[in-house]
Amino acid sequence: MSIIKNVTIGVALLLSASMVHAQLPNWQNMDLQKDSVFGISVEKAYNELLKDKKSKPVVVAIIDSGVDTAHEDLKSTLWVNLKEKRGNGKDDDKNHYIDDINGWDFIGSSKGNVDYDNLELTRLVRAGQARFANPSADTNGLYQYKQLRAKYDEELDEAKKTLYGITRFKGMLDTVVAKINKENPTAADFQAFNADNPVEEQIKQVVSQQLLRYPDYKTFKASELDRAYDHFKEQADYQLNLEYDPRAIVGDNYANVDEHYYGNNDVTGPDADHGTHVAGIIGAVRNNNLGINGVADNVLLMSVRTVPNGDERDKDVANALRYAVDNGAKVINMSFGKPYSPNKKAVDDAVKYAVSKDVLLVHAAGNDGQNTDSVANYPNRNYLGGGIADAWIEVGASGPNDDETLPASFSNYGKNAVDVFAPGVAIYSSVPGSKYDYHDGTSMAAPVVTGLAALIRSYYPKLTALQVKDIILKSVVKVEHPVAIGGGEDGEPKQVQMTELCKTGGVVNAYKALQLAASYK
Repeated sequence: MSIIKNVTIGVALLLSASMVHAQLPNWQNMDLQKDSVFGISVEKAYNELLKDKKSKPVVVAIIDSGVDTAHEDLKSTLWVNLKEKRGNGKDDDKNHYIDDINGWDFIGSSKGNVDYDNLELTRLVRAGQARFANPSADTNGLYQYKQLRAKYDEELDEAKKTLYGITRFKGMLDTVVAKINKENPTAADFQAFNADNPVEEQIKQVVSQQLLRYPDYKTFKASELDRAYDHFKEQADYQLNLEYDPRAIVGDNYANVDEHYYGNNDVTGPDADHGTHVAGIIGAVRNNNLGINGVADNVLLMSVRTVPNGDERDKDVANALRYAVDNGAKVINMSFGKPYSPNKKAVDDAVKYAVSKDVLLVHAAGNDGQNTDSVANYPNRNYLGGGIADAWIEVGASGPNDDETLPASFSNYGKNAVDVFAPGVAIYSSVPGSKYDYHDGTSMAAPVVTGLAALIRSYYPKLTALQVKDIILKSVVKVEHPVAIGGGEDGEPKQVQMTELCKTGGVVNAYKALQLAASYK
C-alpha cells in the first residue's frame, strides 16, 4: 500500500490535477461571444478599436528565470540598451552594469550562473541551525526556528517519499508496457490490459485516463511523468537540501541587502523556459505566421534574470526592480512567489521606488489553491509597518470555459488579496530554441495582464500607472454564475461567487479596457 500511496501523492497528484482541456493556441486572445472561449478579446480589440491608431513603444521588464534572446518570435521585440556598446567589456553608460544590452542577470557572475537554489524555508532553517547550534546562544527566536524546522522536515520527508513512489511507478509502468508489448501504447491498449495485481490496475487507470489528452504515450511520459520525477528530485537534491548553497557562484556579500552592483549580462541563463514563455505571452511578434500572437504589439522586452529553479532571494528581487525602473520599464511582470520573505523591507523599498516612478507592477497570485487573504505569499503589495503599493495588480488564473471550472483549480485566490483573473490554463507560448509549448499557472495569467497594461500604455501614453490599473479593474467581464474552488469540508470543491475569489469578480478584457481608456478622464 505504501507504494500506491506515494504514487497517489506524487504522480496521481500531478497527473489527475492536470486539467483535461482542449489545447487551443492563442485562446487567451480570443473572444467569449465569437469564439466560445473565455479569452480577453485581444484580437477583437485590434480589429475593431486599434486600426490605423498610432502607438509608442513601452518597455516591459520580465523579472524571471531568463529569456531566450535568440528566439525567432522574440528577438525583434527585445529591449536594447542603446547607451551600451555590445561586447566591449566596458560600462559605457556608467550604470555599473557592464554590457547590459538586453537586461541583467542578478544570479550569476564571471563564474557562471545559478540554476538550482534552495527554497526560502531551507535557507531560514540553515541559518537557524547555525545560530542555535551553540548551547549558549540567545534563545530569542528559538520557538520560531523549531516551527520552521518541523515544516522543513515534513516537506523533505514528503519529497523523498514521493520521489521513491514515482521511481517505483516508472519501473512498474515499464513492466506494464513490456507486457502490452507495444513501444507506443494507446489509451485503448492500456484499457484492454489485464492487470495481474492492484498496482498494475492503478497504473492502467491513471495512464489510460491521461492518454486521452496526449497524442501518444511517449509524449505523455515525457511531459507528465518525467516532469513529475524531475520536480521532486529537484526538491530533494537542491531545494530542500541543507548542504546545497549555490550563492558562492554570484560572489556578492549576500548579507548586505544594500549591495546593488553584482551579476552578469547573461539574461538567458541555463534554463529560460519559464521566462521565455512569459515573454511570448506579453509580446511575441503578432501576425508573423510564427508561434503565437503576443497581447501587446509595440513593446520592448527587458529580461532581468532573478528567479532560479527554487525560491528567488529578496535581495535580488529588490535589485531587479530598481534596475528595471532605472532603465525605463513602465510595466514589470513578476511571475514568482514564495511563503517567506526575510528581507521584505528591501523589496518594499524597491516597490515604493517603482511606484514613485509611475511603474505598474503585475504579480502572479500563486499556484497552491490557497486563499491569500489569510496565507502569506511574497512579494505582495502590503508594506511592513502599514500602507500598500497602489500601482500593483495581483492576478489569479482562469480557464477557457464559462462555467464552474472558470477559476483554475490550482490558482490562489482572495477576496481582498487578488484583483482579477486572467487566462492561465493551457497557454501556448514560446520556449527556448525557437519552440513552443503549453504551460499552466498564474505565471501565465500575470503576463496576459502585463501585456494588456503595456497595450494600454502604448496607445494611450499619457495615462499614469494608477489610471491604467483603474481601467483594467473597471473593465473586467463580471462572472455572475457560481464557480468551483478548492475543497469543502467533505473534500469536494465548493461553490462560490467570483466576487469571493477576487476584488473585481471578473476576468480582464482588452476590448472593454481600450474602450474605457479612449474616454478616460
